[in-house]
Amino acid sequence: MTPSPLPVPPLRGLYLITPDEPDTERLLDRVRAVLGHAALLQYRNKTADAALRHRQMAALLPLCRAAGVPLIANDYADLAIAIGADGVHLGEDDGDPAAVRARLGANAIIGVSCYDDLALARAAAAAGASYIAFGAFFPSSTKPNARRASLDLLRDSAELRLPRVAIGGITPDNARGLVASGADLLAVISGVFDAPDPPAAARAYRAAFESTAPEFPT
Repeated sequence: MTPSPLPVPPLRGLYLITPDEPDTERLLDRVRAVLGHAALLQYRNKTADAALRHRQMAALLPLCRAAGVPLIANDYADLAIAIGADGVHLGEDDGDPAAVRARLGANAIIGVSCYDDLALARAAAAAGASYIAFGAFFPSSTKPNARRASLDLLRDSAELRLPRVAIGGITPDNARGLVASGADLLAVISGVFDAPDPPAAARAYRAAFESTAPEFPT
């Protein structure tokens, strides 16, 4: 039986994104070690075929339910629906957020990449997005050619009253500046999963939020 979707929590804290891990058991072990420090987990594997994505995300779902952490599918609304995940993250070519909202329902978490563009964020908000994501804020090994975002985007998008995600080259050292500028979630892959001590790295990211209050309730 597919576990029921979680109630949508306040979206604030570490937003973990899975690495491209072909070994499902190793992926589960890596996620299990750090999941307790996360506010959200996004399943992302750009090297997997459809069957492997389905297996891996289905295996992650019970872990997320046990930890109380919502599980988000990267790009694939059909996969989120098939697995019974909590939502989907959409890039600019992954579908209309309003149409995806209609398919997934009112309680789904739908995130939208807005890159370096406040107009995209306004459109996403109008279409029913649950959060908006900006970046890359710093050079990123995952997306070395990504558009670069400025801290002004985090400040200026406060008017939309949606949680704001910062992504791209985020480290524990630069995280506090993003949070102070308005980031509600810090999206991280290699900064946690490739760290010498992933749980310690996850705790360090989470600590960036401890002395900074949210700009508005989410």
